Amino acid sequence: MTTTDTGRAVSVSVVICAYTEARWDDLVAAVRSVQLQDPPTPEVIVVIDHNEALFDRVRIEISGIKVIANTGRPGLSDARNAGVAVATGDIVAFLDDDAEAEDQWLPRLVETYRDGDVLGVGGSVTPSWTGTRPRWFPPEFDWVVGCSYQGMPETRAPVRNFIGTNMSFRRAALVASGGFDSELGRVGADASGCEETELCIRMVGQGGGRLIYEPSARVTHQVPATRATWRYFTRRCYQEGRSKAVVARLVGQDQALATERSYLRGVIPHRGVQRLTPTRRAGGGLTMAVAVVVGVVAAGLGYATATLVPRWAAVRPGSARIRHQPGAGAP
Repeated sequence: MTTTDTGRAVSVSVVICAYTEARWDDLVAAVRSVQLQDPPTPEVIVVIDHNEALFDRVRIEISGIKVIANTGRPGLSDARNAGVAVATGDIVAFLDDDAEAEDQWLPRLVETYRDGDVLGVGGSVTPSWTGTRPRWFPPEFDWVVGCSYQGMPETRAPVRNFIGTNMSFRRAALVASGGFDSELGRVGADASGCEETELCIRMVGQGGGRLIYEPSARVTHQVPATRATWRYFTRRCYQEGRSKAVVARLVGQDQALATERSYLRGVIPHRGVQRLTPTRRAGGGLTMAVAVVVGVVAAGLGYATATLVPRWAAVRPGSARIRHQPGAGAP
């Protein structure tokens, strides 16, 4: 609990979405990390995305939570909307099923809502690599594995959008916006994304207010070996470009690409020059520089493909919106 600028205490709901039993241990750890927050969170909601066996296992083996099934379209967007639909907190926070919240994660997120102009607050995400981080993987591309990347603010600051692994919103504003759009976002293990970007732009555009990044509200995110490969890196960058094309179609190119333009004009060239010094080249800087070029080109190709051949970025029918979830599970 915390208080707003009006002095009223606010409550929090945490939504964790899951779709596969392959991440069972990670899911258990994610729930536990939320339950260990001080003060404790009164409502933890686990949303199971079209996996009956996983739903039954969570209901039986994880206590102290509310578990529901996503009855809408498969995918992360509709699963998140399902969680929002049953949440009772003033603030709804989202944590991935393969992430763990650090101490004081929630208090540091929620404290920022003392300012009544704040619509949402996101926190930092640190990668936890299975094995050793690849030497070629550039820190400014950590967004590829769902983590905070080099070039993001290092202190509390307004931002355009959050990283979905660690974000929160005022529930009233989230519901008023209509929620996450299922035209965007992951379905199963695919590499699509940008549903958070589109939602954040839409929320601010509809109701005004600000989105704040609070890096001291930290979580760690598991990065399996399958995501530490050139193949995954290239595919994820390509899909990011395609997803950005859809966002541009929905909210306009200026808003959809504002952060990306400053990133490409500032962070990427600056870091590239640093890596090409003799000392950095000898320490793996050259392979990182190559990865940056590959990532930028792949994202550009994805964007161009989806823009020039619109059927490659076809709208998913039945765009998601927050709706009542019949038959929702109980704690």
